[in-house]
Amino acid sequence: MNEHELKKFMIFHRSGEEKTPLNVFEVNGSYIIAVYQGTLSKFDILIKYKQKIKGKWSRLRTPKHIHWAVDILIKLHEEKSKTQAFLDFLIGVWERTVPVRNREQQKDILSIDILLTDSQNLISEYESLSNKGEYSIKFLILLAKLLMIQEKTNLETAFMFKNLLKSLREKGDIFSVVSIASHNGR
Repeated sequence: MNEHELKKFMIFHRSGEEKTPLNVFEVNGSYIIAVYQGTLSKFDILIKYKQKIKGKWSRLRTPKHIHWAVDILIKLHEEKSKTQAFLDFLIGVWERTVPVRNREQQKDILSIDILLTDSQNLISEYESLSNKGEYSIKFLILLAKLLMIQEKTNLETAFMFKNLLKSLREKGDIFSVVSIASHNGR
């Protein structure tokens, strides 16, 4: 699908209003991530995705930190050192992520080229992790970066996602990981 078709495919309705994505990203032919204008702040973003399962697209889903964390836990179980290195990369990304403060910055940051600028080598380096768990590395990187942008834009001092990354990196007990990941602050 081209970009126009992808955007049309990812439209949804809420409270009788049509929600059209600001941008869409097709990932590995298996996922489509869409970013919409959110409601929590002026530059808030809402993230949704569809996943191709057995040749059919899933319903539109809102990613939850817990889904992301469970996938990383599986990857940690299968390839601990490689997954920990991947988490180190993401913690570095967290440190460099800045909140969105204007429309031009929002448009720029929601570009696939910008989102994957520092990640192209990592995608191939960590590709073997894509075979463990549910999600591909490219999907996890895009999703993590979008979640970081979302969190920091809505509250610059927020740190929940960073705490989740650190807990996963330090192989925190499953209860602390689940507690952080399932925090219902949104």
